[in-house]
Amino acid sequence: MRVSVIGCGYLGAVHAASMAQLGHNVVGIDVDAKKIALLSAGKTPFYEPGFAELLRECLAEGRLSFSTDMAAAVGADVHFLCVGTPQSADSLAADLRYVHAAMDSLGAALGDSPPTVVAGKSTVPVGTARALAEKLKLTSPNATLVWNPEFLREGFAVKDTIQPDRIVYGLAPGGEGQWAAGVLDQVYAPILARETPKIETDYETAELVKVSANSFLAMKISFINAIARVCDATGANVKDLAGAIGIDDRIGKKFLRAGIGFGGGCLPKDIRAFATRAAQLGGEDLAELLGQIDRINLGQRSWTVELVSRLVGPDLAGKTVGVLGAAFKPDTDDTRDSPALAIAAALVQRGAIVRIYDPAEAALLPAAGLGVEPTGSVAAAVGGAQAVLVLTEWAEFKELDPASLNGLVEGRTVIDGRNALDAQRWRAAGWDYHGIGTR
Repeated sequence: MRVSVIGCGYLGAVHAASMAQLGHNVVGIDVDAKKIALLSAGKTPFYEPGFAELLRECLAEGRLSFSTDMAAAVGADVHFLCVGTPQSADSLAADLRYVHAAMDSLGAALGDSPPTVVAGKSTVPVGTARALAEKLKLTSPNATLVWNPEFLREGFAVKDTIQPDRIVYGLAPGGEGQWAAGVLDQVYAPILARETPKIETDYETAELVKVSANSFLAMKISFINAIARVCDATGANVKDLAGAIGIDDRIGKKFLRAGIGFGGGCLPKDIRAFATRAAQLGGEDLAELLGQIDRINLGQRSWTVELVSRLVGPDLAGKTVGVLGAAFKPDTDDTRDSPALAIAAALVQRGAIVRIYDPAEAALLPAAGLGVEPTGSVAAAVGGAQAVLVLTEWAEFKELDPASLNGLVEGRTVIDGRNALDAQRWRAAGWDYHGIGTR
């Protein structure tokens, strides 16, 4: 089929290449000429495992192209709207101006063209899709909007696009919505052939599925982190505790690993936007719950800084701290709302000398602006350090031989901010190991 993807950031670029990999003819469109030039040359503006290879393959086979001209979308059977919805500069609400601008531009380009489907994938506050559907009809009466939320995990985005665990359609009522669902079924035919669960519902429910899923995930993470603080105060072991409660199939084991909290460009801003929207709709209890989840999450960062002070000494001025990890999670170079960078910057504010290393070189770019010294290796980051902090669970860090660092550091204190290291191995090498909620 002929497919256009509007917005070629993280979501859109991966979606465009993945749709081409499924066999469709795809054009990706974005107003950022530099980004389009990079993608057209087979170069990736961000790090995502498997994406660079997929991009080059689809370009070489002629199924994928990129443009800055919205007119390139005309004639496509389906238009995927993948524009970002960042947090507003002056509030916790989602900034929807880019979504509305993209829809205005697409609608104007389509005009009275033959029937086509616009599939919204951006994460938006409930009620947005219906307003966009009405706006679209004013400029392009033959276009039908479907809300088709994405459920990508950074580091697994290609897999999650081509092999999703579910597909959700938010449909217009009546035959028009069913026709649009049939068109999307053709786009996703290889995925649906694997009996991937598909849910057909209304616009509002489809919008709420994404933010509700993210909020529940955030709640589990913040819950175990709150429990970890109690474990730290009492000497209990949060790893054993999480393992025990995770056996209960009503709870499950996933996302019950305590640490320094979640970050990234999606989860934090999504729960804040959801809380804002819930309050507007009279859901004060939900807004309060989401606010508390956010507070616990952000509190893990200051709690970790206090742990460093407790172990190294209350006066951190002039003390050297080696930080391993800058990205908010492994297998990405994304540092948006990164707990690792926030902790490193807070230590600098306390007067510490902080050196940082991350296997994704681009993840180190914001560090210098925060007063943190970027380095090119683990050895350079930990050299002369009174304490080492492992804040992103890259495989390189989990597989470190702690004995190999003994001659580099001044103090053998390690804080495992992700509870990802082998504590016994580090202790056997002479290190004073401290996890989050475990000792």
